Amino acid sequence: MKRAWLLPFTWAVIVETNRQLCQPKGALHKPTSDGYEPTRQLWESLYRTEMTLTDATNLCRRCHQLAPFCNFNGNTFVAIIRKLVATLPLSPDQAVAVRSLAGHIVAGIATMQEQRAFAELLDRLAADSGIEPREPS
Repeated sequence: MKRAWLLPFTWAVIVETNRQLCQPKGALHKPTSDGYEPTRQLWESLYRTEMTLTDATNLCRRCHQLAPFCNFNGNTFVAIIRKLVATLPLSPDQAVAVRSLAGHIVAGIATMQEQRAFAELLDRLAADSGIEPREPS
């Protein structure tokens, strides 16, 4: 099912998420010279677009790989996809499974089996409930 899943997550939200992740660890929160601008342009060109949840997850993975920040790129985009998953009307078990699989995909560590499991789980959830998102808090 296609929706504008990432609409609440403007680039300013992405930057703030990274800042909040860096602060407790005393890590440098700064854009990279190579990755920041291409990532910002990619995000801003697509985040309002209607896409599948799989496409939204893959966009977060692509942005992580472009490394827009000096630190915590993976954590930043995993946090975004987890906030998105938190808006879904899922049982606790389903939420854990979707959150874990989506996080592995965004982090770039998902196996092919995990990627297939994610797609199959989303298909089942869409058929059962339509996966209607709530507004993120």
